[in-house]
Amino acid sequence: MRIISCTKRDVFQVIADSTRKAMLVMLITQAITPNALPEQFEVSRQAVSKHIRLLKECGVVEQQKADREICYRSKSDTMKETDKWLEQFRQHWDVRFNQLDQVLINLKSKKDEN
Repeated sequence: MRIISCTKRDVFQVIADSTRKAMLVMLITQAITPNALPEQFEVSRQAVSKHIRLLKECGVVEQQKADREICYRSKSDTMKETDKWLEQFRQHWDVRFNQLDQVLINLKSKKDEN
C-alpha cells in the first residue's frame, strides 16, 4: 500500500496544523474563494496562500476556476487513500484493545475471588 505523500511533506504533517485542518474541514463542505478564507480564520492573505499551497502540494485541495474567480475545494480521493492506509492500524488497535479488555476482566475476576 502506498504512503500518501507530497514532495516536501506528507499529508499528516500538512494536517497537523490546526488552521489547515480547519480549512480542510470547511473546504469539504463547500468551495471557497481565496478572499473568503482570511475572513473565516482571521489570518493574513499571505498565511492563507501558504496554507492553501501546502494543501494543494499534498493533493488534499484542488483549485477550480468558476468564471473569473478561483475556488478551492477538498479532494476526497486523497483523504480516502489516507483513511485506507490508517485502516490497517485501526484493525491492529482493535485487536490489542480487546486483548487488554480480556486481561482486565481476568484481573478483576481474580481480585473478586480473593
